[in-house]
Order: sequence, then structure tokens, then C-alpha cells
Amino acid sequence: MGDKTDPAAIRAKATPRPHWPDAPRPPHGAPNILVVLFDDVGFSDFGCYGSPIATPTIDAIAARGLRYSGFHTTAMCSTTRAALLTGRNHHSVGMGCLANFDSGLPGYRGKISRAAATLPEMLRGHGYRNYMVGKWHVTPLTETGPSGPFDGWPLGRGFDRFYGFMDAETDQYAPELVRDNTPIEPPGTFESGYHLTADLVDQTIRYIADHLADAPTTPWLAWLAFGACHAPHQAPASLIRSHDALFAHGWDFERAQRLERQKAMGLVPPDTVLPPRNDHVRAWDEHGPDEQRLFTRLQSAFAAMLAHADQQLARLMAFLEEAGVADDTLVLVLSDNGASQEGGPLGMVNAMGPYNFRPELMPEKIARIDDIGGPDTHSNFPHGWAMASNTPLRRYKQNTHGGGIRDPLVISWPARLRARGEVRHQFAHACDLVPTLLDLLDLAPPASVAGVAQMPLEGVSFAASLADAQAPPRAKAQYFEMFGHRGLWRDGWKAVAFHPPGKSFDADVWELYHLEQDFAEVRDLAAERPDILKALVDAWWVEADRHAVLPLDDRFGPRFAENAARFHGPRRRFVFHRGMGHLPTDVAPDVRSRSYRIEAEARLDAGDQGVLIAHGDATCGYSLFVRDGHLVHDMNVGGAHVVVTSTARLTPGPHSLGVAVRARPEGGRRIVLLVDGQAAGAVETPLAFVNFVSWSGLDIGRDRGSPVADYAAPFAFTGHLKRVTVTMDDDQALDGDGLAQAELARQ
Repeated sequence: MGDKTDPAAIRAKATPRPHWPDAPRPPHGAPNILVVLFDDVGFSDFGCYGSPIATPTIDAIAARGLRYSGFHTTAMCSTTRAALLTGRNHHSVGMGCLANFDSGLPGYRGKISRAAATLPEMLRGHGYRNYMVGKWHVTPLTETGPSGPFDGWPLGRGFDRFYGFMDAETDQYAPELVRDNTPIEPPGTFESGYHLTADLVDQTIRYIADHLADAPTTPWLAWLAFGACHAPHQAPASLIRSHDALFAHGWDFERAQRLERQKAMGLVPPDTVLPPRNDHVRAWDEHGPDEQRLFTRLQSAFAAMLAHADQQLARLMAFLEEAGVADDTLVLVLSDNGASQEGGPLGMVNAMGPYNFRPELMPEKIARIDDIGGPDTHSNFPHGWAMASNTPLRRYKQNTHGGGIRDPLVISWPARLRARGEVRHQFAHACDLVPTLLDLLDLAPPASVAGVAQMPLEGVSFAASLADAQAPPRAKAQYFEMFGHRGLWRDGWKAVAFHPPGKSFDADVWELYHLEQDFAEVRDLAAERPDILKALVDAWWVEADRHAVLPLDDRFGPRFAENAARFHGPRRRFVFHRGMGHLPTDVAPDVRSRSYRIEAEARLDAGDQGVLIAHGDATCGYSLFVRDGHLVHDMNVGGAHVVVTSTARLTPGPHSLGVAVRARPEGGRRIVLLVDGQAAGAVETPLAFVNFVSWSGLDIGRDRGSPVADYAAPFAFTGHLKRVTVTMDDDQALDGDGLAQAELARQ
């Protein structure tokens, strides 16, 4: 009898193990890939594209590689991200407009189709590990709650890890963070020096460092999507103030300076001229000294946010060098669309008031000039500075003229790309990114993913131009559409139509530009070459039909209102139990433009205090809390606080503590505090949450982020909170146009 402890005998008697297939192997020599995606940064905002803003890190990446002058996006963030991730046109994959609504039509579902695999889903099958950090915004916001569904979240679309935010924007000091599939609290506060941009870079370094510790020979994809420079423009105060002198000369002089630098850099032809100022932008000298000082500070906040992001990116690039992987990392730095027009002609210090029909008058803005960029502001710069960001192009984000869709793209791969500091002028589009990367990796797109047959890629690889400045131009036409604005590029020509909302599409005026000779779209050749214009417009309709663009829909407000009504349906009652985590704003009770009642069941001991329920942040929202023995409700509408305090002190013991907010026939609200069902204090106000509560979400028992009211967050409730119930009346009457403006500013 053999030794029962003999390893050979044990192996001989062991049941054979099933043969597991080998793990996917990456292609030989596959590089790491780092995508750095900025938000709402215009064509000229990087230093290496003509800006005086200090971006030495991005400039150094460009010096080790290439800049593209003909890279195009889709005019909005969700749509560009969908195209970048999938290699298909955004309508084709269901992201015709925004992730904020689902119109029911194939091109407008607000979610990427399963038939359109993302880049990480493609690379996963070849052994890559995939890390997503930052802004996602390609799944419906009504699906970002604690129950998902999670199939459209980053981990459901091919990424192995995620740290970032799901919405179009977030507060940089108190962000709505998610790790993998779970909401988490920020690891710091404004007071402790926290800023989201630095945190995102920290997490990117962490993911790559962990990867190198565990799988150093396996390639990785890191997708770093900054919140910068989407509003709110928030950055360290000293950095903001340091930019004032740089921009005191105003947007007209700034545009001219940037264009001259672009010519010297070879980014634009030497005969490029500036187009006239965009509609409703006045000459800088027509504004008074106080307005100029305000506008300069708002621009300084934008510039500081970008400079701060570049400083953080420097840490990531230094880490790659120290880790010995910089040379074999393919780096792409780009923006998702042109600079934003959502700041309006005069800019905003706190946009939340105007979105709720509370005007932000010029004296108020000027009085708050030193608050700009801080935790209680939601600032955005005026049209004139957005126009300067997009130099030398016309119009802005949302539009299909150059200012909305022509963006910077910097590419570096020291181990493979011989070009250093060169410029490429070939046309390229966001949907070309995936085909280009697959081409460089010598990979074919998968025919099916997770059992779902895949639609073909629609983008065109521009890999040849990386090595050859004379590589043939893109042979395939490219259409554009956003909110009814339309365009088509083919063979160096562009037809484009600006669409006034609510007007007949048949009344739109198509313009024609020969971009090969007219970079800035200044010389409209429609009258001279009607034959070319007709051919391009006819081609646009063919492309629109092919890619699920039709039917055209320019409705702003109705689409947002319909989506909210469809999601919430007949539900009018929300019950939040003790132990609940954070609830994103789009799945929280929709108390806009309606009457509602909040009731908290709580037990108090002497001295107990804290927040019962809070939705929002320091810029806008509401909070019901106990302080100094009294029940308090604060309705914060764009920084204007409507506060009511109970007339009598609360006694120890169990209580129902609540508030009833009633719509008044003449407008505004009557707010009544309730203690055990009885009125305990009231106030009337002309203010209300007409179109918007907050981008920040809801908590019970605490106010986790930037505080709604005048207490220090989180001001956790020290008593025993059993549950909070929110009951809404069926009297909601949303203002479509106002809602549209608030939601569009969010994108």
C-alpha cells in the first residue's frame, strides 16, 4: 500500500481538472493607452494651440508627438463620448443627443446600444485591463441610482475599475463620486484642500500602480475624463487671481493674439482671418470697467481650472516616467466639444438662481467677484470669452459650426511615433478614434460581444497620418447634427446650417465653406457654388437616414419634461429608511414646480440636532434640520435662503417633524413647518424650485457635501431617525423653455 501522503500518489488518484482556456493574450508589442479627455475646452485653449494659459504638460506631450488641426467632435459631451468609445456615429449607437433623456426613437435612447461595443470591451478580449476615471455621462441619469440597472455603467461596458461621476458635471469640492458601482463620499473637503481634479489623477496613478504591481507585462487602457473645464469653474483662489492681468485686455485683443500664435505654430493657414464676433457679443470696449473686471475674473476662473488640471496631469506623466512605462504608452489629449455658451452674454457667478427665474443682477455679481471659483459658486464665463476659447472658429458648443465641433487633439507615443512637435491637418472625427487604435494594434473589431452581433465600425482610421504628414485625406463624408443644427464635411468642403429652435427646418439657411482655403468659415460660397451645396445637403439627408438621425427634433424643454414624467410616472411618494445611502438627484423626488410635504419620524433626546433630509448643495437645494432645539427649513434658491424656524422648542421624545411647501396662485411658495402634524411656523416667498433643485443629490440624517444651509457639513442627526417620507402633489407644471436652459447648462 502506498503512502497516503505521497504527492505522486495523490496526483495519480486525483480527478482530472477541466481544461480552462488560456486567458486572452495581448498582441505582441501592444502599448499602454492613456486617453485624457477634457470637457468644454475650446480649440485654442491649450498653450500649444495658441493660448496664453499655462499648459506645459500638454505642450510637452505635443512636443513629443503630434497636434491635429482638423479633429472634429459632435458638439456635446454625451454624444462625443459615445463616438469616442464605440467608433460609430453617436446617433447610430442611440446617443443622438444626451444621456439625460430617452425619446424612444432608435437614435435617441440616451444609452449606448449593446450592438456597439466600447473600446474597453474590444480590448478586454485581447488581454487588456481597463480603468475609467472621471466623467462618464453615457448612461441615462435615471439609471444611476442605487439599484441601477448597472449594465450601462463603466463596469457594465468593459472597464474593470471606475472612480468618477456619472452626470454631466459635478462640484469640484464636493463631487458626486462613485467607485465601481457604489456611491462614495469624497476623501476631503474644500476646507482640507480637496479638489476633484487632483483626486482623479491620484486615482489614475493608483490604478496604474496597482496594475504594475500585479500584472506588469499586461497592457492597460486608462481613460481619464476630467470635469475641467465644464462649469462650475472652480480652482484655487490664488491661481484664479493670478490670471486677472493676463486677460484684462479683453476678448477682442485675446482673439487676435491667439490667431497670430496659431499662424506662427502652423496650426492655421497664414491667410486665416477672424470671423465677426458671434451673435450678441459686444465689443470689449463697450462694457464698463466693473463689467470688464467681472468678465475678466470669470475668464480667470476658467483659465485657472485648466492650468490646475495641467499641473495635476504633470504628476501622472511623471509617474509614468518613474515607472518606466512612459515611452510605450500611447497618450491622447483632447476635448469633447467647443467652449460653452451656457454662461450667457454676461456670465454667471451662481447659475442656479437664474435657472429658477431668480435674476442674478450685475451689482450682485460684482459684489461676489472674490467668491468666483469657490465652493458656494457655480460660475461660467460670458459668451465673449467662450468665443475667444474657440478662436478662430464661429459659434460654440451645441452648434455645428467650427466653434462647436473642431477641437484640439494631441497624440504621443515615443516608442513608435517618430514625429516630434509636428502638426497634422487631415480631417478626423471622434468616431475615428477606435478604428485608429485598432489599426495601430493590428486588431479587428469583434463580430459579436457577449453574444450580441456587432454593427460595423463607422469611423475611419487615421493611423497613416501619424507617420506621414502627406497621408491621403479621409475619403468618407462625415455628417453632424445637434438640436437641429446640421452639417456635412466631404472632400474639404463643408455645408452647415444653424437652426433657430422652434423654426421650420425647411427655413434653415445652408452655408457652404471650402475649409481647405477657409479654416475659420468666413467666406460663404453658397451663392457661388450652388451645385456643391446641393450635393452636400442631399448627402446630409442620405447620411441622416443611414445613421438614425431622423426624425429631426429641436424640442428642448418638452423632451426633458417628458423624460422626467416618464421616469417618475404616477409615483408621488418616496419613503427613505434609516441606513439609506446617497441618492443621485435624477432619481430623487422631483419637487420642481409643485407642492410637496416632507415628514421625518424621529426620536429626540435633550440637545439632539442635525439634518433630517437635505437635497442639494451650497448653490441650491433644501434642508430640513434641528438646531438649538428648533425645527428649521432652508430653501436655498441660487444662494438666496428662505429660512423658517419653529416658534416653539421641540420636546424630547418621538415626533413627526416636517414641512409643507405649497404653490401659491400668484407664484412662489408658502412654507409651513409641521411638528406632529401641527403648524409650527410659516413663511411666504416669491422664490421656488421652478426648473431645478441641484446637481447634487439627496441624503437623510446628514448633509454629506457642500452644505445647503448655514451649518458645517455633514451636520449629522444625533437623535434616532426612523424614516423620512416625501409626498408630492399632482400639480407639477414645468416650464419647458426654462427647464431646457437649465438642463443644457448641465451638459
